Amino acid sequence: MTFWSKSQGKESRPSAFVFGLSSWKGHLANWLPGHQVFQRNRVLFSRLEFQIVWAPRIRAAQSAAVYVWGYKHPAFLEDFCTRHGVPLVRIEDGFIRSVALGATKAAPLSLCFDSPVLYYDPSAQSRLEGLLQNYDFAGDPALLERARMGIARLIQTRLSKYNTSADVDINDIYGPKDRKRVLVVGQVEDDMSIIKGCATRIDNNDLVRIAAKENPGAQIIYKPHPEILHGTRPARSKPAEVRTIAQILDRDITLADAFQTIDHVYTITSLAGFEAVIRGIKVTCIGMPFYAGWGVTDDRQPCPRRTARRTFEEIFAAAYILYPTYYDPESEKTISFEEGLELLHRMKRAAQSKVKAP
Repeated sequence: MTFWSKSQGKESRPSAFVFGLSSWKGHLANWLPGHQVFQRNRVLFSRLEFQIVWAPRIRAAQSAAVYVWGYKHPAFLEDFCTRHGVPLVRIEDGFIRSVALGATKAAPLSLCFDSPVLYYDPSAQSRLEGLLQNYDFAGDPALLERARMGIARLIQTRLSKYNTSADVDINDIYGPKDRKRVLVVGQVEDDMSIIKGCATRIDNNDLVRIAAKENPGAQIIYKPHPEILHGTRPARSKPAEVRTIAQILDRDITLADAFQTIDHVYTITSLAGFEAVIRGIKVTCIGMPFYAGWGVTDDRQPCPRRTARRTFEEIFAAAYILYPTYYDPESEKTISFEEGLELLHRMKRAAQSKVKAP
């Protein structure tokens, strides 16, 4: 199935051929203003169909590029792009996404467009890594001020990438603090950010064991990923197996609450690690997420390309302001990071009001 964007017929405009996205992402054309968009949804298509229907269109199109969701595409699609010099652009959610979880098919407020790899894949330089390595942050004080204000506002509003988690009194859960407190942030273990971003094959329970071994006598707290707790994604390891060495957070609580009184965070590649960094918490990364390798985290996996030293404000500026595209589904317009943050805050408050309503 295909669909044409509003720019159909504008022959001088570049063409975007979108493959492998589920039908609920059918409004992607709105994120690509000025493009003529052709979309083939996630229903499987064969190499023969591609060769007969799509390859001729792509080769004949004006300034064509192929767009795919993450790494969910047949190998022959990437082979075709390589052979014919057609850009292959990968799409992924941005770092402030929605109120509901992605697995519920809630529309995102931000998307990242990157090539040849996405931000979570350290096998080559992504556009985000290029920004962090080469951008002249010192020469852009206005950007750094936006980053500082954005960090303060993100912390103040208690927002995160997803925002379904409950607010709690963390003291009732953690108890009195009488020793070092270590938070282990779990992830969806078959997530591409781990598959691409961590050279060592470990699961969440392994991460808990590493944190316990390296912090004898500390209070180890394990927070499973929200999608695991909500049952929207499968768990590969069982939290019960590490209950003897860690306190398991069986409720989906906000990261803002979970970070309170924490001295050290352990993660494989989770964005939550960076949300801890901007709060001044020490973070150990077993893998190589986008914010590792710049001098702000304890890194267990090297990335020799990342030679620049960056502050967390500079990393935030690149990752949250320069890198993603933000979009308002109501006005159907692209918006700034600040507008996206305030829109998400309003959406979260509206969702909370519905829950509280009788």
